[in-house]
Amino acid sequence: MTKKERLTSSEITGLWTQYIQNTMSICISKHVLATAKDPEVLSLFKFTLKLSEKHLQMVAEFFKTENMEAPIGFTEDDVNLNAPSLFSDNFWLIYIHDMTLHGLSGYSISFSTSARKDVRDHFYESNTDTMDLYNKSIELLLAKDIYQRSPYFSMKQGGESPTQFSYFMDSFGDKRPLNTMEAGNIYFNLKKSIVTKTLINGFKQVMQDKEILHFMEQCSDTIHKNIGVFSKLFEEENLHTPSLLDGETTNSVEAPFSEKLMTFHVGFLFHLAATYYTTAMITSMRIDVLGHCDAAMLRDLKIIAYFGKLMVKQGWIEKLPEADDRKELN
Repeated sequence: MTKKERLTSSEITGLWTQYIQNTMSICISKHVLATAKDPEVLSLFKFTLKLSEKHLQMVAEFFKTENMEAPIGFTEDDVNLNAPSLFSDNFWLIYIHDMTLHGLSGYSISFSTSARKDVRDHFYESNTDTMDLYNKSIELLLAKDIYQRSPYFSMKQGGESPTQFSYFMDSFGDKRPLNTMEAGNIYFNLKKSIVTKTLINGFKQVMQDKEILHFMEQCSDTIHKNIGVFSKLFEEENLHTPSLLDGETTNSVEAPFSEKLMTFHVGFLFHLAATYYTTAMITSMRIDVLGHCDAAMLRDLKIIAYFGKLMVKQGWIEKLPEADDRKELN
């Protein structure tokens, strides 16, 4: 047998991130399984829990083989299985579908930044498993008629090249209609923002720590602003926007998760949102859309900075392995 190469920084980051996220997923899945009533939602979360536990064990084996200490992540102390559900079964279905999209994106990046074959095989399998979960979740959403499709566009136009600079920018306020890429990105981000908004509203309802509650309120204000800006763009184009999910929160005031988990989850979603707005910005060809994406990303970055300070203050940050300090060694 040939000796394995050491894990690279990219490989460690991918495994470390997956470990923490799977511990969070296990906590959430166990809570849903303890509170949900819909048998199809229960079946889907049983499958989700099975995958999360499988992936967690696979990553733990990597750390064990490399003589590395695994992160703590989240434990049974971060979930209250006796608390009533904070959200409806339909919301949890929409939520898990949304999370699979993040998983697919993350595993693809981890796969493409890994060199060792066993690590690549791991992320390939993780991505395949998550595609299975994606298919199960979207089929159930479609069967229940609650999947929200992005706007339909006419297919009559052929391949054409823009002939005027006004396709990108118009100084007099006249704008061409949104193209499919711009509309698709906006709709995609709106759906994710609406799920995050619902999570924040529910978490605010059960939050006890005043400083963390203030953080959640800042998050709520920011995401409300972002949803309003991009919804208005669609309204101006006579395109439908995704429906809000505010009614999917129950009246429970008992926290199902620790404040650490809820804070981490919201911060994690804002990190992802910033990357999605960046993607939308660099692929938009209408200057006002580009500007709105840039502004939304900056608003999210302010929340991310606040999140980082709060996590450090609470002692909830786990440090990734660091490079050797050459100055100290000398």
